[in-house]
Amino acid sequence: MSPNNVAETGTTLATGGLSITLVLTTMMIVWRYLFLVGLAAAAQSWAPITSGTAANLRAVGGKGQTIWISGDKGTVRKTTDGGITWRDVAPRGTADVDFRDLEVIDERTAFLMGSGEGPKSRIYKTTDGGASWLLLTTNLEPNGFWDCMGFWDATHGIIVGDPVDGRFTILTTGDGATWQKIKGPAANKNEGAFAASGTCVFTRGTREAWFGSGGLGGARVFHSEDAGQTWSVSRTQMRHDSASAGIFSLAFFDALHGVVVGGDYMKPDESAGTLATTEDGGRTWNAGVLPGYRSAISCRDAETCIATGPSGSDFSSDGGKTWKKFGEEGYNSLAGFGVGNAGRVAILMLPARQ
Repeated sequence: MSPNNVAETGTTLATGGLSITLVLTTMMIVWRYLFLVGLAAAAQSWAPITSGTAANLRAVGGKGQTIWISGDKGTVRKTTDGGITWRDVAPRGTADVDFRDLEVIDERTAFLMGSGEGPKSRIYKTTDGGASWLLLTTNLEPNGFWDCMGFWDATHGIIVGDPVDGRFTILTTGDGATWQKIKGPAANKNEGAFAASGTCVFTRGTREAWFGSGGLGGARVFHSEDAGQTWSVSRTQMRHDSASAGIFSLAFFDALHGVVVGGDYMKPDESAGTLATTEDGGRTWNAGVLPGYRSAISCRDAETCIATGPSGSDFSSDGGKTWKKFGEEGYNSLAGFGVGNAGRVAILMLPARQ
């Protein structure tokens, strides 16, 4: 059996129509459920689980107990039991691709994006749970680099990439299969986006999108209300004093209220310019502070938000105005689960809604 396949626990033996493997797996699921319910009732926390990989993970997404993770060295893995067992579902022949974003539509349908110069930026789609993948499109710009993607629904999505010839790269789809490059907004000199977590773009409703930038010319937020056809732009107080600093992730609760996080990934413990919030849809921003560089943010609702990065994680119960660091764990990206370097995966436990 390939080491990429699911490893079973114990020896499988017929026992009253069931197998020891099935019984043990069921017991593990029940135990984990009871354990995690206890954690959720107490406070926000991470519950680490094994992933069966040592890859540097950059993206995570899922529906219910079905979770997908992806990262470098062509890594794509999937669990259908909340993280007890995993299996390799990567497209064939992609060992040199860095999969930095994925979007899960349902248990069988997902989009997968590779990031890198030239043709290493590409997008795949599966409609059979990862058993097979269709290569939808490949970056044809030798100096192009795709950073992140977002979807409004199962067939309408957007890709954001670094500037080429002075404009950000924008691709959109209206059928979930074919992608068209459209005119992107003008970029400043030394401005780009970051592919750290697959969350540099945020989509809302049926046509609205925001994305953030970094670099010496960056720390700006771009906003579109027509699915990327036109863009407005605003400045933030986020750090942008080097090529490794700027906005890395965004989250909006509604049309007006949102949060951006970032900093300098080369100086992960420095807190300057790591947070900004808006109450007018991104036209203006208010500076905040986090304990260090954060690569991803996710909000459950208008009050509860989690930010994470390699140096730690933080919790907000007031829509991003104030934050409290929790635990010592840090991750690259999060969406119900956190994923990080060396194959680290954890379940995010939040306090129950009041």
